[in-house]
Parts: sequence; structure tokens; C-alpha cells
Amino acid sequence: MKRSWAGEVRNVSLLVASAVNSEGFREILGVCEGAKEDKSGWSAFLRHLVDRGLRGVQLVISDACRGLVESVADFLPEARYQRCMVHFYRNVFSHVPSTKVGEVSHMLKAIHAQNRDAAERKAQAIVADLRTARMSKAADLIAQNVHETLTYYAFPDIHWRKIRTNNPLERIMKEIRRRTRVVGAFPDGQSCLNLAAARLRHIAGTTWSAKCYMNMKPLFQPQTMQTGAVA
Repeated sequence: MKRSWAGEVRNVSLLVASAVNSEGFREILGVCEGAKEDKSGWSAFLRHLVDRGLRGVQLVISDACRGLVESVADFLPEARYQRCMVHFYRNVFSHVPSTKVGEVSHMLKAIHAQNRDAAERKAQAIVADLRTARMSKAADLIAQNVHETLTYYAFPDIHWRKIRTNNPLERIMKEIRRRTRVVGAFPDGQSCLNLAAARLRHIAGTTWSAKCYMNMKPLFQPQTMQTGAVA
């Protein structure tokens, strides 16, 4: 967002978190303004959510924001991290000639079209192919970071399609941008937050949050069986 800051217009970040609760319904967890998407900004936001009672988080899905990943380790140590596949693909494409994007896209999709072990083997093969094709930067990116996009394999397969990207939140952010772009520069942070929060409240009051988004029984069933065995 753009807003007045110390007499001049600056870019600031709007941080938004949504979640799927234990019953499978979506919720807007919170929104705040941060000067940057760095660790200090994300730490303040996560601290705010934890202080309000956020707990039991099993998976955090985002793009490759190092500040968020580092903050999650501090405030949600039991949560796993899933790097958004779509954002990862875009990161790889930025190191690929435009004429090769289609071909590399098919290669990347092949990684996530099978089980975990096969996906890792496929990724290694693709890295070798990209090095042979002299696309070393793209190969390095895949070799170093593809494991971050495979975390969803640790969860029930019925959930894979919905937890390997953060597209649901991206659609919400798109709605916020569409309504704030016409404003230009906000006079202060509170006015920006008021407009964004109003839109988020509207979204939360529709069927978006009233309709069950995920069947969570497969996620908690193993825990129930284990508890019964111990009892």
C-alpha cells in the first residue's frame, strides 16, 4: 500500500492471515500494517495472533518470505512450512528464457504429480536436465528449495490440492487491492487498515466462512486411534 509517512508517500506492507480451523471452516485471523515484510514485521504480527489465542497451527503456507519463515519458527515452533507451489514456479521462471517457460512448467508440474519419494527423484532428474540445458540458476533454485514445496505430502492426500498453494489468500488480497488502488496514497495507516478490515469482515460474513472448506477428519483420525490405544 501507499500512505503518507513522515511527510512523504511510502510503500508499506499489509499483512493478512487466514486459516482453516479444526472443523474445516475458513477464518480471517487478522490484519496489520508493517513497514516491511521483514522478520520484525512478521514477528509483531504473529505475536499479536498468539497473544489473542492462536494455537494448534500445523501448517503455514506462504511464498518465499524469509521473514515469515524465521518468525514462524519463533512463535509457532510446531508448525510446518509449505512454500506456495505457484510462487515457486514463478521464481524458477524468472531464471528461464521466455521460449523455455512452457517446457519448464511441464517439468515442474511433473514433480508434484506423484508421491513424495518419486517427486524427489523427479526433481533431481530435472535439475540435471536444466544444468545440461545451461539453465544453471533455475537448476540451483530447484535443488536448494524444492523440498519446501513438498511439505504437503506429510498430510492426508485429500488435502493436498488445497494446502500446496496460498491461492485462497491471494484471491482475498486481490479484492483488497482492487478497492484500495483507487485511493492512491492513504493519509495514515489507520485509514488503510479500516478499508482493508471492512472488506475482510464482509468476506468473513459470507458463505466463504459458512461453508465447510475441508474435511478435517482424516487429519485427526490417527491421533484419535493412538489415544484409544493408549487408554
